[in-house]
Amino acid sequence: MPELRVMAPMVRLPLLVLALLEGLAFMAAPWAAATTVRQSAIPLWSTGALIYALALSISLLAMGLYSHRQRARLTGVVLRCAAAVLAGSSVAGVLAFLVPSVGIDRASFIPAAVMSILLLLLTRWLFDRVVDDEMFKRHVLMLGAGKRAFSVIKLRRRSDQRGFMVHGYVASPGEVVSVPEDRLVVPGADLLAYCQTHMIDEIVVAMDDRRRNFPVHTLIEARLGGIEVIDLVDFLERETGKVRLDVLNPSWIIFAPGFRRNTLRRLTNRLFDLAISVVLLSLVWPLMVFAVLAIKFTEGLRAPILYRQVRVGLDGELFSVLKFRSMRVDAESGRAQWAAKQDPRVTPVGNFMRKTRIDELPQLINVLRGDMSFVGPRPERPEFVKGLEQRIPYYRERHTVKPGITGWAQLCYPYGSSEDDAREKLQFDLYYVKNHTLVFDLMIMVQTAEVVLWGKGR
Repeated sequence: MPELRVMAPMVRLPLLVLALLEGLAFMAAPWAAATTVRQSAIPLWSTGALIYALALSISLLAMGLYSHRQRARLTGVVLRCAAAVLAGSSVAGVLAFLVPSVGIDRASFIPAAVMSILLLLLTRWLFDRVVDDEMFKRHVLMLGAGKRAFSVIKLRRRSDQRGFMVHGYVASPGEVVSVPEDRLVVPGADLLAYCQTHMIDEIVVAMDDRRRNFPVHTLIEARLGGIEVIDLVDFLERETGKVRLDVLNPSWIIFAPGFRRNTLRRLTNRLFDLAISVVLLSLVWPLMVFAVLAIKFTEGLRAPILYRQVRVGLDGELFSVLKFRSMRVDAESGRAQWAAKQDPRVTPVGNFMRKTRIDELPQLINVLRGDMSFVGPRPERPEFVKGLEQRIPYYRERHTVKPGITGWAQLCYPYGSSEDDAREKLQFDLYYVKNHTLVFDLMIMVQTAEVVLWGKGR
């Protein structure tokens, strides 16, 4: 079973195993530090050690070290590991100071942090050398060899292919074959026996036309025989973390699980937004004061501080989003236009605020007002939305949840400023709309730390 679902999204089994091993290493670090450095005896397993390990594990998640999309090189991974241990140890240290009863040994924090980094790097090195990534991959048989099946071959990113291995493609009668001929297989009359002989874990139904020659009884036999059967749209959603527009059809949205909008979800989401916004405002107000002073100091006392812009919110309702002004006052004196990388309209102070996301902080007020949620698709301008809804299918559906300050698309896709980028981001937004839960929101919030600290997405 290559991944587990925790309400959404999937957690890949190799990363889960690695997280458990590293968690055990972190629990052992305070004991090892006290034993070798301080030469004192403390319990190997304790509540304090568990809290310490949990703090470091969450920090690793925040640094993107449990993401299957992580593409940092060795130096980047080492820096992320060091930053995660520093952040996690600091949180545990503050907790130990405020609540001594948790049982964390405050005197051994520095040697425990050093030991944690060493054990972390050692665990990752051994895991990479000992564990064969292929052993975790699901062996799948593609039922279909046409255009829909070819969408699997078009998966270019290595991260999208880490969870499965295609055994072959089975062409349907009358189907125009689009996949390479050397990938075709002929399982014969007994599909179940073929799957059992070749250790197939899953059959992916990727036929171009299901109205003719759909092997109902064969698939039922395979399913009852222990072989998983999954539709292509669900398969690609699970493996890529997005809803692929090129294979999507309206009936899938109607019948697929997810896309829930109920009173309980709205209530918990609102309470979550209020709590997070109040806490964050109490923590980041010095940064907001700094932004105000920086704008006034560099552009004059009469320079406007906030930038208000109309955006599209829940169910297409318009609202004014608030940001610290990062562009010149006359940035859009002509017409609405996409922001771009290295945009010449951005001021020097604005460039710093955009890189550190300080310019986004006034949106906490939008969250308190109820215009936005903390997590959700980024709100877009109505001038762009009108055209995008006409040219991109299902674009309207991203407005069935509140827009957010951060979101799944921001984590998974780099900064974009074109219609093609909007199309690509929509696929991640639809995945979020389908699978959004409180747990998923928390995961996105934690992983947003990597985007801010390492300058991703802009």
